[in-house]
Amino acid sequence: MAKARAIDKRRKTVRNIRKITRTMQLIATSKFQQSLKRATASRPYTDKITELVEKISSAAGEQIDHPLLRVNEGTGRALLFVITSNRGLCGGYNASLLRQANAQWKENEAADRQTELHVVGRKGIAYFTFLRRKIARSYTRLGDTPSFDDVAPLAEAFIRDYADRQIDAVDVVYTRFVSAGQQEATCVRLLPFQRPAAEEPEPSAAPSVQYDYSPPPAELMGELLPATVKVRLFQYFMDAIVSESAARMVAMKAATDAADDMIKSLSQQFNRARQTQITMELLDIVGGAQAIA
Repeated sequence: MAKARAIDKRRKTVRNIRKITRTMQLIATSKFQQSLKRATASRPYTDKITELVEKISSAAGEQIDHPLLRVNEGTGRALLFVITSNRGLCGGYNASLLRQANAQWKENEAADRQTELHVVGRKGIAYFTFLRRKIARSYTRLGDTPSFDDVAPLAEAFIRDYADRQIDAVDVVYTRFVSAGQQEATCVRLLPFQRPAAEEPEPSAAPSVQYDYSPPPAELMGELLPATVKVRLFQYFMDAIVSESAARMVAMKAATDAADDMIKSLSQQFNRARQTQITMELLDIVGGAQAIA
């Protein structure tokens, strides 16, 4: 009976673990739905303000000379901003992010640029500390629902450093949310702001509409460009939070399903062990009766 008892004890342990993973799955699902609503609500504004800046930049052409549009060269420094999570149990979410960050780090080294590393989340901080890479700034208190007021100062610091020509570029590594089952670790260039490529009109296309701007395009861009950088960085945070919740939800569901399978397997083993024990006890009883007779 010792074997059956050991199997039953292990089955109870797995059942307790299943309760924990199931609860974490429900919590992650709730957080995912909340964060998805926030990210979906902010996405149209981000897309529209970016589209507006691109239209004005394309219409005005080289007439606009803004510090955030200029390409800095010669500083030999690049800022790498990595958004990871504070907690684990989210599958390969952080691993794919850190691989992408390492790839960008090596690209900066190949271009003879010194990388100034800014890391969000305890997982990323622990990883780069293990690699003995200097972290210029670390952030662990932004929480699961950072507001725009929390993110704006970070963007303002990036804008100030780039406008003062202290850095050549600002790259952001985050996880882009595609769907509940797909998230992509992505590295995007936040600064300098990329001018849209000029497209040659097709012969059959209608003539483009000319706009009159008031105030002038240069003044408009002076207000819109910093706002666009702040909004885009905030959207990266929103996508990262949604992706983390989705990854944790999927990971906990997989753990719960694995626990279910293990409970079934242990139940079969327990039944076989118990049946064997009962058979042995019956044989002992029959053998004893025959010996007495």
